[in-house]
Amino acid sequence: MKVSLKDKVVVITGGGGGIGRATVKALAMEGAKIALCGGNNIEKLAKTADIAKECGADVFVLPGNLTESCFLNSCIEKIVNHFGQIDILINNAGIALNKPFEETTQEELDNIFNINVKVPFILCQKVLPYLRKSGHATIINISSVVGHKGYVNQAAYAASKHALLGFSKSLANEVYTQNIRVHTICPGGVYTDMVKIARPDLTGEDMIKPEEIADIILFLLQNRGNAVIDEICVHRVGKQPFDI
Repeated sequence: MKVSLKDKVVVITGGGGGIGRATVKALAMEGAKIALCGGNNIEKLAKTADIAKECGADVFVLPGNLTESCFLNSCIEKIVNHFGQIDILINNAGIALNKPFEETTQEELDNIFNINVKVPFILCQKVLPYLRKSGHATIINISSVVGHKGYVNQAAYAASKHALLGFSKSLANEVYTQNIRVHTICPGGVYTDMVKIARPDLTGEDMIKPEEIADIILFLLQNRGNAVIDEICVHRVGKQPFDI
């Protein structure tokens, strides 16, 4: 039996396009209230917000640099002040780097860990007090195939996604007795702007569409029964089964 998402408050990062925008649209169509958290491209965020509003959703846009501590530490409080509650957090924002290991700088390593690991880590900490008050408390962290594997020229990116997956596992074990569910999705080959950076050799043919990941997120949120899915690994159609 599907659970209604009507009036559930969803916080999502990386909502300016790709998986984020597709997810916002899917949730808006189900009656959820949306908080677009972070992002400096105001035009992209506004477009996503307009799409959600066209579906009838109440949308709160909170643009800003998630790597700035003052913004990151205050955004959850601002969202609660606006909506009065938080039920779901989707950590979707991420950056990729396609560069040989020996050429990767410390600055690049710090930057990719800040976005891919520190931001979701801090947001999870900040949101937990509010999730404990919700009957639909859920965290979804978007990792990657490289959370399990290591590709050439992706050492920093793979390290960050391994870290995200690792902390998700620990977090899930710390909060599951509080009725807070933590899911991790590890997609491979979703055709977004980021994958064009990480894998410039891919053309988009036979790749996963952002809407397909949004459908998986919707399934996790609407099917809150006794069966719990901790992690979903998704490979594109051209890949050999069980080789994400």
